[in-house]
Amino acid sequence: MKKILIIEDNDTVRENIAEILELSQYKTIQAENGKMGITKAIEEYPDLILCDVMMPELDGYGVLNIINKRPDLQHIPLIFLTAKADNEDFRKGMGLGAVDYITKPFDDLALLEAIEIRLKKAENLMPKEAKPSATLLVNDEAYILRLIEKLIQDREIRLYNAKSIVYQYDQFPKWIYYVKKGHLKSFITNDGGKELILDLHGANKLLGVRAAILNDRYSASLQCLEDAELILVPIQAFQNLILTDGAFAVWYLKYISRLHESLQTRELDHAYSSVRKKIANALIKFNQFYKSNRFYVSREDIASLAGVAKETGIRTLSAFKSEGIIDMEDNDIVIIDMSALKYMPQ
Repeated sequence: MKKILIIEDNDTVRENIAEILELSQYKTIQAENGKMGITKAIEEYPDLILCDVMMPELDGYGVLNIINKRPDLQHIPLIFLTAKADNEDFRKGMGLGAVDYITKPFDDLALLEAIEIRLKKAENLMPKEAKPSATLLVNDEAYILRLIEKLIQDREIRLYNAKSIVYQYDQFPKWIYYVKKGHLKSFITNDGGKELILDLHGANKLLGVRAAILNDRYSASLQCLEDAELILVPIQAFQNLILTDGAFAVWYLKYISRLHESLQTRELDHAYSSVRKKIANALIKFNQFYKSNRFYVSREDIASLAGVAKETGIRTLSAFKSEGIIDMEDNDIVIIDMSALKYMPQ
């Protein structure tokens, strides 16, 4: 179902247009002024925009000017609605990039015909001229978020309890997991059962992608740190998105590259840093992860993220407490001196 954004400050006119379009099997989005219209366009990504010209705060020309400057919106056709019909207004609107100009009051059939024509033309132009390039869109966070929202829409939501294993090392992938709620960790264990946390994951993250893309086994296990809600995305759906949208493919490659750089930094930390520096870095990582100076995390997980033995980690935490760098209250870690952690000697 095609989505049409109606930007019109007259409530009666706007609602009448919406009623006509909905009876014609269009989905409508309404905005009562130009500023709200821009916000709705970014959020909803409509197939076509109907926009009044004369509006307070931001008029139709201002709306069109902003849309033309956004790579993710500039290919959306915009039809002006106006009570003025002189040639000067017509030339100004078309010169700015409007695809049509309808004078109020208008005939319902004429409006529907204009919309249908412009939607068909937009579809024909999209592959050749109007589709934004991957280079422009890869840095457009709103565009990438819309793609992910479509990817996870109407998928199965599965609930996991704290400490539940979502998938295990060396298993073949069944799904890609989108974190709707909760915190998780990916980890590996050695032959002696010692655990090393590779990364921490919060909401709005896609997990298990590497194995799915390479059609390979999982290179780590994934466990819930607390109760979590995960959305299950079919592997084929993710692969199709990678293949059909260059912007998403480039964005994900950049994401993987940043993740790889982060892991390299941690490998250097594990290889050359002192135990105190490793524990300090682990505490900073949890602080950034939970976005708080106070958080609950098991002593095992702190040691596992730092890459040290549990007993060594506990002794170091006790030393930090006696030095006034951290405190421990009701099993929570409370960071008192962040500067001391950041500038802990190697």
